[in-house]
Amino acid sequence: MKPSTELFSLIKSLSKSEKRFFKLNSALQTGDKNYLKIFDFIEKQKKYDEEALKDYFKDEIFIKHLPSEKNHLYKLLLKSLRAYYSDRTISSQLKQEIKNVEILYKKALYKECSKFVTRAKEVAKTYEKFYYWFELINWEKKLLEEAYESGEFGMDLDELILEETEVIEKLRNLAEYHILYSKINYIFRSGGFTRNEKEREVVAEIADYHLIKGKNTALSTRATTICYYIKGLCAASIRDYEDALINFKKSKAVMDANPHIKDDLQTRYIQTLSFLMYCYIDSHNFDKAEDVVEQLKGLHNNKAYDSLDSEVRLFTSIYVGQMQMYNREGEFQKTIDLIPEIEDGIEQFEGKINKEKLLLFTYNTAYAYFGIGNYKTALKYINEVLNDNEKMLRQDIYSFSRIFNLVIHFELDNHDFLEYDMKSTARYLNKHDKDYEVEKLFIKEMKALSRVEVESDRKALFQDFSQNLDELLKIDRENVIQEYFDLRSWLKSKLEGIDFAEAVSKNVKAVS
Repeated sequence: MKPSTELFSLIKSLSKSEKRFFKLNSALQTGDKNYLKIFDFIEKQKKYDEEALKDYFKDEIFIKHLPSEKNHLYKLLLKSLRAYYSDRTISSQLKQEIKNVEILYKKALYKECSKFVTRAKEVAKTYEKFYYWFELINWEKKLLEEAYESGEFGMDLDELILEETEVIEKLRNLAEYHILYSKINYIFRSGGFTRNEKEREVVAEIADYHLIKGKNTALSTRATTICYYIKGLCAASIRDYEDALINFKKSKAVMDANPHIKDDLQTRYIQTLSFLMYCYIDSHNFDKAEDVVEQLKGLHNNKAYDSLDSEVRLFTSIYVGQMQMYNREGEFQKTIDLIPEIEDGIEQFEGKINKEKLLLFTYNTAYAYFGIGNYKTALKYINEVLNDNEKMLRQDIYSFSRIFNLVIHFELDNHDFLEYDMKSTARYLNKHDKDYEVEKLFIKEMKALSRVEVESDRKALFQDFSQNLDELLKIDRENVIQEYFDLRSWLKSKLEGIDFAEAVSKNVKAVS
């Protein structure tokens, strides 16, 4: 049975200050501290090796019951982290206050208890922490019973019941928005964009939902931010970047106007900025995209974003955004120059970067090497994507990677392999429920190109391919291929005898 690496992962996730806090707390304890020996040994390991741990402590008695010792250390680390972060977030502060309320109540110190409830409820109200707010109202009702029994009737029970009803309604309202978000997020994370009429109908249904299309339907600031965010996602999923941009801007504006809420919604704020950046990139407004990159970088200086989770999100958002921006501009060497920094970050955050972002890093790296004419390296990276196919995640990336793969083989003159892989790609694309005609056009034209070796005959086929593509791209949804591989620029490079990067740059200038 493979040893568990959970303790190793937790230790490796600790910052220097968290480790120092743990050690200081441990110094206050008496008795044997075998857990510190285990901690120190694991901390020095680059990869978890339980056999090395057992061998090093083979003469120690505690090694005979290592699983329980590891479990003990894991719990102590979590206890230390709870103490370390006890007042770092609003949620943790409110949890502490509710614990204080419970203790004071059990001590029959009702007046003191009431002060804590009033103070905590104000915080919960300000930060729209509805679960805690609801719980604190329940404590108020308990205290009200004690007050009545003592002959004090200063508090109005009807007002408290009305407040409770309002909080429940706001909580229900926010929960309903979260359900809608889960639905649109599923479509986006599984396919990137709507791939067929069925998915477009689902998006249309979400966009037409009364909480989304209605006015003043969001009952709280939190609900308002997610309402605009959902609208933005709905628009982005059908590639309506103008509408997406409007709504992501609105979501950001609401959070900026309520900094106490914004700092408690770090993930949403980072994601909102990321989508704003993607909208600008897809609209070829690269100066605005660069401004958003700088805003993301600026969040490193905000204490609210100093958690490891936020660090990872900022790292992936900034670098994926920059790679996509440079690749879309045709500035492929700028992407190549980022790769060492990206690889360092991937190593630093090993195991913490999600699969989607790793896919995007790999795909954009392949695209950049293709852009500078290094087709062999591009093939190496695109194979990493193709050899790690997920069944549900971002099928758009996998589908267009197969198309991109064929172009790379064409550039490498791998005609024997190209003919074989063409059939495999056609089967794969037909198996998935998509109604992109551009994929069918690509396979048809590439089959013809792969069978011709005379350059003059190929040029005629490239001309035909380019004309057919231009006609097809008049249908907006067919332009989706341009998000992943600038097919129009590739054909231009072949027809004009110029580098792909130059062709991309020319096309960008033409539409900017």
